[in-house]
Amino acid sequence: MSRTFAAIARTVRALLALAVLAGFTAGVPWLLTVAAGWPLDWIGWSQPDTVPTLTDLHAAITSPWSDNMVFALLATIGWVLWAQFLRDTAIEIIEMSAAASATRRGQPRPSARRRGPIRWVAAVLVGAIVGAVLFDAARVVTTPTASAAAADAAARRPAVAVAPAHPAAPQTVQHGPRPALTIGVSATSDTLPLATHRDSPVVPSWARDAPGGTHRVVAGDNLWDLAEKHLGDPHRWREVYKLNRGHEQANGYALTDPDEIHVGWVLALPAREAPPAATPPHIEDPPPGSPDTTAPEVNETAPAVPPPPATPTTPEPSPSPPTAESSTPAESADVATPAPDTDPSDDQQTDEAGITLPAQGWISLGLAAAIAAVATLLRLQRRRRARLTFPASASAAPQRSPMPPSLAPVDIIGSRHLGPSSDHRPASPAVAAPIGVDSDGTEISLFHLPGPGVALHGDGAVPAARAVLASVLTSGAVEAAIARTVVVTTADLLARLLPEDAPAVGLDPDGTAYDGERLVVLADIAAAVTHAEEEMIGRRRLLDTFHAETITDLNARTDHAETQPPYVLLIDSNPRHAARLEAVATHRAALNLHPVILGSHDGIPTIEISAEGTATGDEPHPVTRLSTLGADDLAAILSMLTDAIARPEAGADVDDPPAEISPAAATVETNEAVPVQPNDAAALVRLRVLGPVTVATDAGPIATGMRSGSYTALAVLAAHPAGRTLDQLAADLHPDIDPTAAVKRVRTDITSARRVLRAATGHEEPMFIVYDPATSRYHLDPETVTVDLWQMLTAIDQATTTDDEATMLAALRRAAQLYGGDFAEGHDHTWATDYATSYRHQILTAYARIAEILEPDHPDQAIAALERAADLDPVNEELCQRIMRIHGRQQRPDAVRRTLRRLEERLADLGDAEPSQATRRVAERQLRPVAPASGGRP
Repeated sequence: MSRTFAAIARTVRALLALAVLAGFTAGVPWLLTVAAGWPLDWIGWSQPDTVPTLTDLHAAITSPWSDNMVFALLATIGWVLWAQFLRDTAIEIIEMSAAASATRRGQPRPSARRRGPIRWVAAVLVGAIVGAVLFDAARVVTTPTASAAAADAAARRPAVAVAPAHPAAPQTVQHGPRPALTIGVSATSDTLPLATHRDSPVVPSWARDAPGGTHRVVAGDNLWDLAEKHLGDPHRWREVYKLNRGHEQANGYALTDPDEIHVGWVLALPAREAPPAATPPHIEDPPPGSPDTTAPEVNETAPAVPPPPATPTTPEPSPSPPTAESSTPAESADVATPAPDTDPSDDQQTDEAGITLPAQGWISLGLAAAIAAVATLLRLQRRRRARLTFPASASAAPQRSPMPPSLAPVDIIGSRHLGPSSDHRPASPAVAAPIGVDSDGTEISLFHLPGPGVALHGDGAVPAARAVLASVLTSGAVEAAIARTVVVTTADLLARLLPEDAPAVGLDPDGTAYDGERLVVLADIAAAVTHAEEEMIGRRRLLDTFHAETITDLNARTDHAETQPPYVLLIDSNPRHAARLEAVATHRAALNLHPVILGSHDGIPTIEISAEGTATGDEPHPVTRLSTLGADDLAAILSMLTDAIARPEAGADVDDPPAEISPAAATVETNEAVPVQPNDAAALVRLRVLGPVTVATDAGPIATGMRSGSYTALAVLAAHPAGRTLDQLAADLHPDIDPTAAVKRVRTDITSARRVLRAATGHEEPMFIVYDPATSRYHLDPETVTVDLWQMLTAIDQATTTDDEATMLAALRRAAQLYGGDFAEGHDHTWATDYATSYRHQILTAYARIAEILEPDHPDQAIAALERAADLDPVNEELCQRIMRIHGRQQRPDAVRRTLRRLEERLADLGDAEPSQATRRVAERQLRPVAPASGGRP
């Protein structure tokens, strides 16, 4: 409707301008002629057909002037102005034509000359007519070429460095095309959202899942050149514009015009390969129960979607022409569009700001990231404690997940919103203590709320309190112990938050606190308020002693002994202690004390919370929706924290027999039989999944044509030799999108993989990925595909079934040679993490057995084997114990100390973890002087 009114307005303006222009062009001469007649009578030229003589001119000038002569002089001036108007109108028409021609060629418009008042009138009239009538007509008649060229020209306008923005409007000098502004971040730092944190990554959260990565704008950049550089086609600048349009950047501005980008912005990029314009062929896999499932499928045109290359590659031609089968629009789009490892956000079942849990509750993405960080930390702790026991059955099954099924979506989605991490250091969440989101979906931290604290009231108050407790405990789990938030609550309130009759998992022996005083559980509200008052007095004394204004300022200094972490008081509302509580709350900002009251409380802002976590009260509040948790989920999170947080541990001595199955090797899935594939097995295709996923034939690696989704599908099938159904594959690869869309993607990936493998091998008959109608599963054909994972497990199985040490050593060395890195390395899928941990643990066990065989005759070779294993898993304590034991037997105390120090440095990244008591005992034994007679264990 607004476009219609705008078009009507443009038409009315054009008609008015045309009427005025016609009046000036034809009406003015008519008026002058009728009113004044011949205008040169005042100089003695009385008739147009009679040329005056010099005598006539002299007599006219020297004679007294009459009214007629004055009127004729004014008419002459009118004619001169009218001629000037005609000239300026002609010039404007010519210059607008030149500008339109430059726009069609994609060149910048020529700069306009200075205009006088008459030319400004002509420019306004001509511009109104041309811009409103001729331009619209040309756009309808001649297709979008002209407007596209104009837009292309705008996309070529560069970002240039100018003065940073200040409260006053930025001053810019314009020469030719309008440049983009460079806005200093410091000038707008006060307007940054609460989600901004000092530890947050540079890339904004909305751009982290960009299919083609991101680009930071520098001086001279423009959308046209960026599309040509990163996407291989400058005309794809519109995709870059659409992907980033409206997203707020760090300086508070957003992309709203393709010819205005700011230096320093981070732009998300689409996938490098553009969807083909032609309608793709229909893809059809054999349905379950199909009577003929062994017949080759119809051939299709292979989409040219290689793994992201460093330089553009040329797509391979199709092995055969496409079929004439019809396809639905949805299927066509699915085939034509590449499926990157990161799924598009519009397919996610989550909303833009959070995750709805399967059992009960909703949590923001910030809290999901904090919980996922705890899961990552717990996985690393399991790797640290894992025992290396041989023989162990070779298995393709994954390690059991640290997350309960009800929190599985949190692990999958939350891990995508964590910052950068290393192999043995978990990433930190971007926002500390996230409790919900504002109206724009921005994360809100408990520590950044205004006022003296917050009170929770309504049907959702208890679930919200559970989420607050989970948030403040998990968001600091990967930080140093002295920086983790301390939470004080009461036994009655904690009992209401946890499941009924739930055991106090993680309760310290003295019965007062979880996890090293991070969660202090006191008898009643009076005791909790007293604890907060004592904390308040102690912190105030510290500030007075060091002449600091706030605890934050004090923590930034280095001349005091102890960091003061955030302190959260989580209690029920009680009028008896209202005055004491308000006294504590008064010092919230200065002392980093944060009261959270369950129930309404005078003097503290109260949020009315619905059962879904939505803020429903009349009072405005920064939080519009709070995270909520069920009792069982909170208990699971506390249990994870208990196992993940570093604390002094007894540990296990390498010489002690394992008491139970290693946590790293324990699985929850049925152990599938692995096809026996010797190292020298011949096949048409060689699939490597240990390390980056690669596919090769006798002619060499397959570098083009394979979809990224096809690689991950092949990796999943390699980990499941018995096969997976379409639904299982969809759940593995795309757990957070619509199941129907996920199944379609998997079908496309499988069909694409088959087609590319047939083209690469030159064999049209093999299926490579076989469909079994009896089980409705897809599986890799071991006759045509060799898998390095299967070959490694075959070698380990051979080593466990022989008593001959030479044969065992050879088999284990083959297995170690086949291990090229973590499973599906480089593919950002949470499902691959637990598989990688399982396979890594099995190869570590193989290295440990290799060292045992080599140590009697070749101790240095044994140490070298263990060092290679330690490179694969730097935090495993048993590897360190084995290395120290061999060094001790070889009388190398310095090497023993060096090995222990290296372990201490690596464990420090796990939340200040330290080697266990057992590991230190092993080191002490190796550092003792050698006794003349044997009798104790070395």
